[in-house]
Amino acid sequence: MALGISNQIWIPPIGPQMALAYKTIRPFRISAHPLSLSRRVPLKARQQATRQQRAYVTTGGTQNLPLHGITVVGLEQAIAAPFCTRQLADLGARVIKVERPGAGDFARAYDTRVNGLSSHFVWTNRSKESLALDLKQEKDLNVVKELLKKADVLVQNLAPGATDRLGFSYAKLKDEHPSLIVCDISGYGDTGPYRDKKAYDLLVQSEAGVLSVTGTETEPAKVSISIADIASGMYAYSGILAALLKRSKTGRGSRVDISMLEALAEWMSFPMYYTYKGQAAPKPTGASHASVYPYGPFETGGGGSVMFGVQNEREWVRLCAEVLELPKLATDPRFINNSLRSEHRRELKQVICDVFANMSAEDVLCRLDKAQIANAEVKDMQGLWNHGQLRARGRWTEVETANGRIPALLPPGMAHAQMGRVPEVGEHNAKILAELGLEQ
Repeated sequence: MALGISNQIWIPPIGPQMALAYKTIRPFRISAHPLSLSRRVPLKARQQATRQQRAYVTTGGTQNLPLHGITVVGLEQAIAAPFCTRQLADLGARVIKVERPGAGDFARAYDTRVNGLSSHFVWTNRSKESLALDLKQEKDLNVVKELLKKADVLVQNLAPGATDRLGFSYAKLKDEHPSLIVCDISGYGDTGPYRDKKAYDLLVQSEAGVLSVTGTETEPAKVSISIADIASGMYAYSGILAALLKRSKTGRGSRVDISMLEALAEWMSFPMYYTYKGQAAPKPTGASHASVYPYGPFETGGGGSVMFGVQNEREWVRLCAEVLELPKLATDPRFINNSLRSEHRRELKQVICDVFANMSAEDVLCRLDKAQIANAEVKDMQGLWNHGQLRARGRWTEVETANGRIPALLPPGMAHAQMGRVPEVGEHNAKILAELGLEQ
């Protein structure tokens, strides 16, 4: 039921010459932009890498993507619903984002870090069309009603009860639009004592017990990304895909009911089961694992730090013999199994850090690699921007915004995706209203 749209499909870098270019680039840091190429790379390789990294094919649609022909209407704001619908757009769906006239989605004003645009907004709203409507006005409300006649999916995360008052609940739509899939994302669901309670990400983290297992024993800490929003957005996305598959078999739409609390409670299942029948909860241990040790960050000489983890007794023996060069430590009664190592983690960390104090982080990582102990550098955000592995696999491209092109990662697992423009508020009003035969 697509309304028709011209989109861009990004073709990722391929071929041996591109692989050579990436191999050449990898040792050097890129300071300004992941698509910038170091001047130390040979000119020919640099030119070809740049051309292929920015290769776009403008087509009459997204025919080769799995959700081509699917139209999604989003009554959405903040993160959870926009993240869900952006992923549907990645797969080729046409997503029409309904937002307030003027200011639009309030996530547009979270910050101005991306060429004057909000970092949250540009992340979750590419490849969409913006339709600015005041849903308190009957005329604008009728526009949404006309849209739903042609839509496959309605996604909403408005305030509790808002869509029901507007007439857009699944119960009110299913008879008139029997093939429509309606996805509701809320903080706590539409039943139960919390149904009318406002829900922001940190508040849901608190309700789901996340803060009880993060931070340290003396100070809890929130997860610094919006995991309740991301979790609910992901379950909404997969729930809609399942509903579309079901509709292909039955011809009928359905409701997908997503609660941020329930999504995050699923992610908290390990610590919940760890406390089964009232057993003691895992203690907050900062960046270290709560029940496996050694598994976490360890300081090195020169003010460095490395992250590594030991998952079994074979690795523990190799760590002692090959990395720490203390083979007798493996049979120390305090550390002979994981439970004891976790119980005596302070003593063990001191032993490890005493050895590492005379080594650079690079030297420690080399020893860990040689001993086949899983490890990682402790990177900051610039380290992620410049991550050689992302570049080597051709994961970076660009998307258009009103303030110029910006870098963007291809969706995980996808070689081809719809990577369209981040819209301005109401940018597509004239186009959409004309398609519906309505006046502005």
